[in-house]
Amino acid sequence: MADLPLGARPLGAARSARPAPTRPARRRRRWTGWGFVAPFLVVFAFGLIAPIGYAVYLSLFREQLIGGNSFVALENYRQALTDPQFWASVRRVALFLVLQVPVMLILALLAALALDSARLRWAPFYRLAIFLPYAVPAVVASLMWGFVYGSQFGLVARLSSALHVGLPDPLSGSWVLASIGNVVTWEFVGYNMLIFYAALRSVPGDLYEAAEIDGAGPARIARSIKLPALRPAMVVAVVFSIIGSLQLFNEPNILHWLAPDTIPPNFTPNMYAYNLSFSGQEYNYSATIAVVMGVLTMLAAGGVQWYGRRRMA
Repeated sequence: MADLPLGARPLGAARSARPAPTRPARRRRRWTGWGFVAPFLVVFAFGLIAPIGYAVYLSLFREQLIGGNSFVALENYRQALTDPQFWASVRRVALFLVLQVPVMLILALLAALALDSARLRWAPFYRLAIFLPYAVPAVVASLMWGFVYGSQFGLVARLSSALHVGLPDPLSGSWVLASIGNVVTWEFVGYNMLIFYAALRSVPGDLYEAAEIDGAGPARIARSIKLPALRPAMVVAVVFSIIGSLQLFNEPNILHWLAPDTIPPNFTPNMYAYNLSFSGQEYNYSATIAVVMGVLTMLAAGGVQWYGRRRMA
């Protein structure tokens, strides 16, 4: 090897001569990342993990006439799995989900396609008008539609009197589920429309130009370009809709005061849990119902996500 100038060192020697990081410095680097995520972890722990853990804890106990609150292990879950009132409410929201969610998503899809077609005049006005009901709180929306549905004082009653015909009572046993579905659809069509519309706006314009050069019409473009691009957004909208349907509470709980005979306290699982806790003082069994519904919701949403990923693969 050639001689080096006086005082010079080989490159490898210079690198090896650098002092290694001390242990406190390595510890500081290791804890820096935890410092950035600590605020989220604190909120996550106290906002999600702690309530779920406490609900599971409550579900393992039962208030006894003799002995007070005693540990019963899985006895509350056995009772929930054989509770006819609980499963009647689950069947009711399942029927609501099957009937209402497709109607809502189809309306949202049609609205998004119309807004994205560039043939609709005043598109920003229609986009805002369709989305505006989502900004109305669910309690206020239920009260508004309750005044419409009222058979003694509402719009339906006034129309029946003015037309001298007997219009169907929207809050009767045959129509109440459809009436609640109408309220929920009115509230959430705009929300799902924005999900679809955002997905459509992300489609590259080159695809549309190539389709027009090939002579594809609007219907062919929608079928071959727009609908395939909407698959991920559709999965998201379906998952959110399933979760919302299984958590149905505000609308039937408000309308219950107008139609107590057709909307019982166990109309939905959330209503059943709420009334068990605040009216029946059965906190432990109410927590059990909440945990069971959480598991059912997780399984339903996870199944849709798994199926959606499989279809898109």
